[in-house]
Amino acid sequence: MDFTSLVGVFFGIVCILIGQALEGGNVGQLLQITAAFIVFGGTGGAVLLSFSVEELKNALLLLKDVFFGEKVDFEELIAEIIKFATKARREGAISLEKEARNASDTLMVMGLEAVADGTDPALVRQMMETQIAVLEEKVGGAAKVWESAGGFSPTIGIIGAVLGLIQVMQNLSDPSKLGAGIAVAFVATVYGVGAANLIFIPFSTKLKTKYKKVFLKKEVIVEGILSIQAGESPALIERKLMSYILDSHMREETL
Repeated sequence: MDFTSLVGVFFGIVCILIGQALEGGNVGQLLQITAAFIVFGGTGGAVLLSFSVEELKNALLLLKDVFFGEKVDFEELIAEIIKFATKARREGAISLEKEARNASDTLMVMGLEAVADGTDPALVRQMMETQIAVLEEKVGGAAKVWESAGGFSPTIGIIGAVLGLIQVMQNLSDPSKLGAGIAVAFVATVYGVGAANLIFIPFSTKLKTKYKKVFLKKEVIVEGILSIQAGESPALIERKLMSYILDSHMREETL
């Protein structure tokens, strides 16, 4: 579990509630069913209108990766690639056919099977890069859904505020109804801005951040598989992959 994600969500919300309490308020003042319907219902409708069913499904399925996700261990990954490289060096590439199904990553499985079958290196690279591109599109689409929800919700919150003020203006002669309208107006704005900045946009950002390592892992696998196919020594492959990872980290820090 990614504790930074879990703690981040609760820490932000709890701090806001504590601030509300310090100002003399209470949690009950922020519980407004009408405002919630307007903001979350309106945001949901806008998202549904903006994206396809497949994109929405991917966004929900990948949401678990914000809190869990794949833990990438590059040392373990390189050790696994070196194990396959050593076997191929000793027994030939065809020996990888049976071993491939035990690989830890589906991309590695596909690459090793292709190498064992004697597939042209250019085609092996193309097949693997195509699989990576499909995953990148899937993750990018999911992140865009949550990012868009974060863009819609503050505006919908403003709509809720305006609706609440309309209610207030229509009932100026009846003071007993003014409180409900004012509550909807202000709480809807809180819901809209809060949901965007504490939930939706952070979800999008966390997905992008976590999958940076996953995509680097995929790139390492591609380089490792092609190096095995080229017949390079395990020691050379290890040095190459380690330098590839270090170079990628340096480029990220520079950016």
